Amino acid sequence: MQFRYDINGLRAIAVLAVIIFHFNPQWLPGGFAGVDVFFVISGFLMTAIIFNSVEKNSFNLFKFYNARANRIIPVLAAMSAALFVFGWFYLIPNDYRGLGQQVEKSSLFISNLLFAKGGGYFDTAEHTKWLLHTWSLSVEWQFYIFFPIIIIALKKYLSFKNLKRVVFGLFLASFIYCIFATYKDSKTAYFLLTSRAWEMLLGGLAFLYPWSLQNKFKQITVQSLGLILIATAYVFMSKETLWPGYMALIPVFGAYLILVSHYQNNFVITNPAFSYIGKWSYSIYVWHWPLVVIGFYFSFDNWWIYGIPLSILLGFLSYQFIEKINFPRYSSWKDIYKIKPFYIFLIILSCAYYIKKTDGVPSRLPEIAKIAEQESSNSNPYQCDSSLRNRAVEECEIGNQNNIKAVIIGDSHADSLTTAVASAFDLKNEGIISIVTASCPFLLNANIQDKINHDDCYNINQKRLKVIKSKKYKNLPIILISRLPVYLEGQNDIERVKTEGNQSSLYFPDDKIVSKDKLYTLVSKDLTETLCQLSKSNPTFITYPVPEFPMNIPKTIAKNLFFNQPTPITMSYENYLNRSSKVRNIIQNSAKACGVTTIDPAKTLCPAQACISTYKSRPIYRDGDHLSEYGNKLLTRILFKPLIP
Repeated sequence: MQFRYDINGLRAIAVLAVIIFHFNPQWLPGGFAGVDVFFVISGFLMTAIIFNSVEKNSFNLFKFYNARANRIIPVLAAMSAALFVFGWFYLIPNDYRGLGQQVEKSSLFISNLLFAKGGGYFDTAEHTKWLLHTWSLSVEWQFYIFFPIIIIALKKYLSFKNLKRVVFGLFLASFIYCIFATYKDSKTAYFLLTSRAWEMLLGGLAFLYPWSLQNKFKQITVQSLGLILIATAYVFMSKETLWPGYMALIPVFGAYLILVSHYQNNFVITNPAFSYIGKWSYSIYVWHWPLVVIGFYFSFDNWWIYGIPLSILLGFLSYQFIEKINFPRYSSWKDIYKIKPFYIFLIILSCAYYIKKTDGVPSRLPEIAKIAEQESSNSNPYQCDSSLRNRAVEECEIGNQNNIKAVIIGDSHADSLTTAVASAFDLKNEGIISIVTASCPFLLNANIQDKINHDDCYNINQKRLKVIKSKKYKNLPIILISRLPVYLEGQNDIERVKTEGNQSSLYFPDDKIVSKDKLYTLVSKDLTETLCQLSKSNPTFITYPVPEFPMNIPKTIAKNLFFNQPTPITMSYENYLNRSSKVRNIIQNSAKACGVTTIDPAKTLCPAQACISTYKSRPIYRDGDHLSEYGNKLLTRILFKPLIP
């Protein structure tokens, strides 16, 4: 195929959008759609390679795979090796283990399946995953594996013309599935080949069904329309857009139009700068994301100033010294042992497996740092919150279910404190029920601004109320626990504020956009209604907010010990009140109006006007606001033991 200057420029438009979005999403909120543009380009080029050879009866599957491996593996392996070296000196074991697992999956080109199980591409926690960006490489590689096999298998039975129709049918099937899967679970659909294949297949259709645009004006018009569609997606889409549903058709069709226009002289995309960046685009993409994570990991301010130029520089160096290596290509499976990238793959995979298997080589750290880090995973052992929102109310049973003594209800803070309550009872003879759902406080008329979960907290709470009002829970103590400040004031974690801001996420059906003062008024009214409904039939208790730190406590302590820096110990009680005093007043007034008993964790966690993050040199939090099991022990005796009749 003759070199396409427009495709090279389109690569530049795609990769620049992605790196700008990752380093500063406010600048280009839909820049993530650059990956969709890449998919269209890949589909076009791979379809051209496959069908040109199939038509001549000269397609060699092994040679095809060999060529892809020669291009993809060396740069990916070099980046992984660099992260291994970096991680040895700078990553605490849990993070280093995570790196090993991610490199292992990306080396096998199944990292998209790993990340599909996480919180979602736009979740803040994903910004600590060093190889998150390899999900797209895995999707492409999976496409490279299956697409030619399907074409070869069907070639025996179908004409060349009908083979093209099959590609069109696969495109329609994947697109329809994508719309359905995105609506059902966009977090998972984002990462899967089944919901992304249509983007590559549309690129393939651009090759199989080319447009005949002999008129230069028509070529420019079609290409310009394509650029406008891509720019529209970059500017007007955002992480709030359900993706990759039907909205992804905007940048994908834009890329398709540029391909079919076949116009090579548009300075917008064929200028010298884009020409070079397009050449380096794969390497830029591979190296840029670890730089993004470094900025998050070390909390660098204005990191984009250095990160974006560094990404381009590393991309250039990677292209010059790695991508341009001309590895031999072989045509027979018997020659697999001659393929050098195969050995590179085995070495990286072995290192990744070792790091994962040894839990991040903890011998690199002081013992106290290892203990501190272990608290990150020291959470509720009963796993009362399954994180499945669209379900019936889940009544988590703890202890002897023939003698229930209390019911806990609330969000993830309720889940966090469940064992603190449970430990106050003799669980051999007594039991408790925990009814918890993350990011869903028990406020009967409120909801959460969460498009991904379809604003279903209101419905969950109606189900909860019905369960609690049933005969089996009548007269039992009800304990309400939630992280109310986060819904009213927004996030306070430094890293989450960077990506999510600190806006309130709570609203009421008739008042989606209200001032903060009015929102507090609505919450006060709703909490009073909620507590009074419960207290009519049950002794009711409600906790004041747990002190929230602006960072992950155990990881920060472990990291500081790793670098021989002072560890965070306290937060002033004044700072706690600055964030929580309005919520505390609401809880106090509502509880008083309904005859409800209040429980104050701050009395234990903030002695002498200072809120502690450690006790006896050990973290009491598993992040910045959820208490760990060790921290829970501090509350059991003082706060919850007196609840026992």
